[in-house]
Amino acid sequence: MTDCVRSRISGLMTPADTLLLASYFFVLIILAVYGWHRYLLVYLYMKHRDNEPKPTGSLDELPTVTIQLPIYNEMYVVDRLIDTVCRLDYPRDRLEIQVLDDSTDETREIAELAVRRHAAQGFDIKYLHRTDRRGFKAGALEAGLETARGEYIGIFDADFLPTPDFLMRLMPHFGDRQVGMVQARWGHINQDYSLLTKIQAILLDGHFVLEHGGRHRSGRFFNFNGTAGVWRRAAIDSAGGWQHDTLTEDLDLSYRAQLLGWRFVFLSDLIAPAEVPVEMNAFKSQQHRWAKGSIQTCRKLLPRILRAPVPLKVKAEAFMHLTANFNYPLMMILSLLMFPAMVIRYNMGWSEMLLIDFPLFLAATLSVTNFYMVCQREIHTDWIARLKYLPFLLSIGIGLSVNNTRAVFEALLNKQSDFNRTPKYGIESDGDDWMGRKYRQQVAVQPLIELALGLYFTGTVFYALANQIYGTLPFLLLFQIGFLYTGLLSIMQQFASDPIALKTQVASGK
Repeated sequence: MTDCVRSRISGLMTPADTLLLASYFFVLIILAVYGWHRYLLVYLYMKHRDNEPKPTGSLDELPTVTIQLPIYNEMYVVDRLIDTVCRLDYPRDRLEIQVLDDSTDETREIAELAVRRHAAQGFDIKYLHRTDRRGFKAGALEAGLETARGEYIGIFDADFLPTPDFLMRLMPHFGDRQVGMVQARWGHINQDYSLLTKIQAILLDGHFVLEHGGRHRSGRFFNFNGTAGVWRRAAIDSAGGWQHDTLTEDLDLSYRAQLLGWRFVFLSDLIAPAEVPVEMNAFKSQQHRWAKGSIQTCRKLLPRILRAPVPLKVKAEAFMHLTANFNYPLMMILSLLMFPAMVIRYNMGWSEMLLIDFPLFLAATLSVTNFYMVCQREIHTDWIARLKYLPFLLSIGIGLSVNNTRAVFEALLNKQSDFNRTPKYGIESDGDDWMGRKYRQQVAVQPLIELALGLYFTGTVFYALANQIYGTLPFLLLFQIGFLYTGLLSIMQQFASDPIALKTQVASGK
């Protein structure tokens, strides 16, 4: 920077301006670091792309497996779940099915009837009902283990539809006595239902294919996702069992088990189809639970991980994994600082804005775009056509900042909350409708905050246009669209009565 420019800047900037810009750039730099970490995950995946897990060792005979089905008020999908699990291609004398029902509504009668129907056909299937819901899902799994007869424990949430060959393809990996858990990849029954479900499918694909794939194949820790996986019973017991002091009991147990030396296996080519939320408020509820539970697990286990006798690469990846949701409060700070920082930077000169702001924004956004582009290329032949959804993915990720920032602070402040399970409506095709059904999510204040931020960025966009600051428009529009979309869709889905409006097919690209 020349002396002339320095004097120009010092003449324009007040101490408040300096503090604001320092905060602005600090946040941008941290977000850019986490953005570059996504490049690392892509690199790890591509470097070890051919290291597909193969069964090692052998099982002398097929062991007894207990399948646990934890449910809570799942009247629309529980019958389908039980029917699907009973179609697993596995010897009946070595397969036990536990329906772990904490429900308080009609789900109880539907589940009991399904259990009796399949028990009459010779299945070893049991219905276990709790009335206190202590420990929520973790408590139900823990209670089921007390009577489970299996050496291995498979778990499926209510909206999953495992293929008949699921166990026969998965179980050989336990021939290695150090393997404690095998996780399958989630599929998406209803990914083409709306723009929202398309975005969720891409987000989940990235998590499984690149995050799990890169971590697993490069020797880092990765986590069980709460469903569509099988545990060795000894691994659960040795790690201290299911604990319910976090909302992500699966993440918590995963790290505890791997710290003891248990190895995990991720099978990208074994897919368990499931239903993604069709309702924005249900999606937010799910994201809130995952974000809050992740930070709770971070507080609980990160110090132990950093002290553990494991390789530095494992510790570093665990740190990035468990702290990733701190990006959401940083995104909120960035959102509030962006307009005043832009005004100050504009007064400093357009070239200065390009020199510093633009590269940092690119580092934080292009890494995300590259991450999901590579993922879609890996698993879909029509991946180029799917790239049109990436701008919406970036926007919705930004739009979740209010929701997930609240989750992070609730975890930091140790605010206890219920395990709010994600409603499932049995949506499998475009023609299925969920309007008028039970379990609708209601949110009062948060969508208004998101709308206010959307309007704030609308004003920022007009300021940029009026002052011909066109280089900032792509980034400003991501924030504007993200906050307006998450806020408006939440309100529409609470109060609108037209199912066509709620499906947002106009925006889905169909």
